[in-house]
Amino acid sequence: MSDNKTAERKNPVDAGYRIIVEEGGPFLVYGRPPLAEQFIMSNEMNESWYFQEGRHFSTETEPTALCRCGASHNKPYCDGTHKTHAWSGSLPEEESISEYDTEIVEGRTLTMTDDRKYCTFARFCEAAGGVWRHLEHSDNPESRRIAIRETTLCPGGRLTSHDNATGEVFEPHYDPSLGLVEDHTVGASGGLWVRGGIPVQRKDGKTIAARNRVMLCRCGQSGNMPYCDGTHATLKWRDNLDGTPVGETVPEEVY
Repeated sequence: MSDNKTAERKNPVDAGYRIIVEEGGPFLVYGRPPLAEQFIMSNEMNESWYFQEGRHFSTETEPTALCRCGASHNKPYCDGTHKTHAWSGSLPEEESISEYDTEIVEGRTLTMTDDRKYCTFARFCEAAGGVWRHLEHSDNPESRRIAIRETTLCPGGRLTSHDNATGEVFEPHYDPSLGLVEDHTVGASGGLWVRGGIPVQRKDGKTIAARNRVMLCRCGQSGNMPYCDGTHATLKWRDNLDGTPVGETVPEEVY
């Protein structure tokens, strides 16, 4: 699914990939991207360290309707429960969806952009002393490596780093694909991890997001719809899917 370098790839739109966010309804997935559980795996300190793939699910139906309200009895698929469930599923006004409030954090050899609205509580940024400490000391090769690693593993795209001298943005290559995030360390299931630039759109075709990595809410309770904001961890929301982390790592080593 992924490698350690930014790579050229076919435009996901040209390949037919897209996700339509139904107002008050499911995610409608087009293009048949692969869909699999992605487990947050820990290191020896019980810190978030990498993703490992689990059970795969079909997206052969065109479109495939994935649950967005969190209450379907056939997860990850929509079964129409949102029609009777006490859930509005409303999206914010168009301008508030596209608004960014990005903080610039400068280190010795790296600079990081931080948009806290897109924090998914995956906690990769907290491992090994935290990305902010390693960014500050990024003239040290090991601190630089860890800072780049932790920003690129941020599934919601809250954090991104770039080289101060060259301007190179550190962004892993992902083929267009979807992940159902599972975070058993906190006893919760996370969002829908959209990778590889698959555009996320409103029903009228207007694009909400088209980024290499972004996380959409599956529990139905995010305060930043349609994005995941980590509320699933507070609620201990579980999708109760039957899967185990036995597949490829995505990725264990970055840069």
